[in-house]
Amino acid sequence: MTPQQVVQKFKDDAVKIVDFRFVDLFGQWQHTSRVASRVDEDILKEGIGFDGSSIRGFQSIEASDMLLMPDCSSYFIDPFFEHKTAVIICDIMDPITHEMYAKDPRHIAQKATKYLSQTGIADTAYFGPEAEFFLFDDVRFDTTANQSYYAIDSREGAWNTGLDEVEGNLAYKTKHKGGYFPCPPADTFQDIRSEMVLEMEKAGIEVEIHHHEVATAGQAEIDIKYNTLLASADSIIKYKYIVKNTARKHGFTATFMPKPLFGDNGNGMHTHQSIWKNGKNVFYAPGNYADLSDNARYYIGGLLKHAAAILAFAAPSSNSYKRLVPGFEAPVNLLYSSRNRSACIRIPTYSPSEGAKRLEFRCPDPSANPYLAFSAMLMAGLDGIENKIEPPPPLDKDLYDLEPEVKANIAQTPASIAEALNALEEDHEFLLKGDVFTQDVIDTWLDMKREEEVDELSLRPHPYEFYLTFDC
Repeated sequence: MTPQQVVQKFKDDAVKIVDFRFVDLFGQWQHTSRVASRVDEDILKEGIGFDGSSIRGFQSIEASDMLLMPDCSSYFIDPFFEHKTAVIICDIMDPITHEMYAKDPRHIAQKATKYLSQTGIADTAYFGPEAEFFLFDDVRFDTTANQSYYAIDSREGAWNTGLDEVEGNLAYKTKHKGGYFPCPPADTFQDIRSEMVLEMEKAGIEVEIHHHEVATAGQAEIDIKYNTLLASADSIIKYKYIVKNTARKHGFTATFMPKPLFGDNGNGMHTHQSIWKNGKNVFYAPGNYADLSDNARYYIGGLLKHAAAILAFAAPSSNSYKRLVPGFEAPVNLLYSSRNRSACIRIPTYSPSEGAKRLEFRCPDPSANPYLAFSAMLMAGLDGIENKIEPPPPLDKDLYDLEPEVKANIAQTPASIAEALNALEEDHEFLLKGDVFTQDVIDTWLDMKREEEVDELSLRPHPYEFYLTFDC
């Protein structure tokens, strides 16, 4: 829509408040609101000022003034506010140079898409993320000089079979690793997930399916239809917002934390992707292994070669590596395979058609900033095509049941966020092509992640360390 159309839309929809939103470097949605009657075409064209120095990872205080530039095509009605509120997603601009801001994650995604076209390899990148989450009844945590703890509870939790409940314990608790696809009464969250889906559809997100996931305690997945890189990243931010606020409305809390429960499955964000040129799928070549083209194989080679660096953005928390653990059902093996979910890249075989040909990168998790994660994946894949990087041969065996000597030769994902950050520091030239990621973005990410996660965690005793060493 044009600014003129948006102003008219405010009137047609009886909008009272306009909420301007942008995403920070680490994937959090930020917002500022104005009375709708005071938002005119000029504001939508010229932008809204804000203090960039107050946003984590953005500007220093002597260069704090920044502009939010509304993307009028992103308009939707927020379902959670009492007063009717229209949301417009914004890009970020420097008010002095009038250049788009290099640390704006949305701008990075736009540059990645532009670089794809400049290569001549393809003109469109499609991404289909599958983000998982938990719904809990109660979450408490704290860490101080003399204590550190967390406590999670869920009415569905396997640990609650013996709980003395006020209205009687009806059992029907989901077993550990027993949550995949059970009908009610075991699945108690069908209606809440359905409400989330319907709100997503109203917000412009096409939803394909929803279901209970493997873990106990209300783990869920809602799959959204693939879209362009930028549109899919926008959708994931809206998805997380709708999931969290719908859960809160019903007295639950939702988390996309990769590994909140010990001994059960974590939250992944398996990311399907393909690239197209002139309406043709560049990945499709019937007759080859899994009907993959040479360029698809090279794209896979790029993902596998740069996997450790990618995961600094796509599995960006210390908790991510509680999920990516060798020996469990985690996608840690840097191989690709048709149908095999124990490889970090799977080639889905549900349909043999050109339109369905894609790869699924299974390492990412939903703690990632999708704009950065998707852009990093695309840039790695393009580097693979440009340099004809051959991946290791596909392996269609159960990777968890291989002979030790075979398993020893299979490369694996990083074991910690520190290893992933070190990999990014050593291997990021592919991200700088086309000025998609800048050195300043890389350096800021490394500095802040090391300071806030690696360093801070290294200073704090862990409760399990008391179990191991208190009586030594």
